[in-house]
Amino acid sequence: MDTLLSSSSSLAVLSCLPPVRTITSPSKLHSAMASFGFALSINGLRRNQQSLTSSTIPKFSIRCGGGIKEIKESEFLSTVLESNRPVLVEFVATWCGPCRLISPAMESMAQEYGERLEVVKIDHDANPQLIEEYKVYGLPTLILFKDGQEVAESRREGAITKPKLEEYLDALLETISVA
Repeated sequence: MDTLLSSSSSLAVLSCLPPVRTITSPSKLHSAMASFGFALSINGLRRNQQSLTSSTIPKFSIRCGGGIKEIKESEFLSTVLESNRPVLVEFVATWCGPCRLISPAMESMAQEYGERLEVVKIDHDANPQLIEEYKVYGLPTLILFKDGQEVAESRREGAITKPKLEEYLDALLETISVA
């Protein structure tokens, strides 16, 4: 489950939708919330879209729910390469349509396969060294790592349906003997 967080201690909006992007602009927040039929409540006062200004809105961020952790280059070594269990790395970008398309399936797989592997997300634009090192040419790109190494034949580019993603993961986990 995703949570819309505010720097204000009195606001938390829960949603069962997968995260698509962080909303930091008050005007974008207004239109996003209005399009889903939300009214904003800050410090117990109910306000409609028109009465909110940038000075009255705290900054927001959207956090991934389930089991996908977003990491940076500085965390790659400890989170992926030094992990004692397999790690599925998803290279994505906020502007990438296919990345947003597979987001719900990836969240679901992270929860379903949580006992057998860890799933992490890496932002293409914010991590250029990893993109270059692992030669990520298309987005989204999925790569499975085990014992600090890329698993042979694990690289997959482009959008994928949930059933195909399950087949992909089952086949990979079987080849590396993770039951």
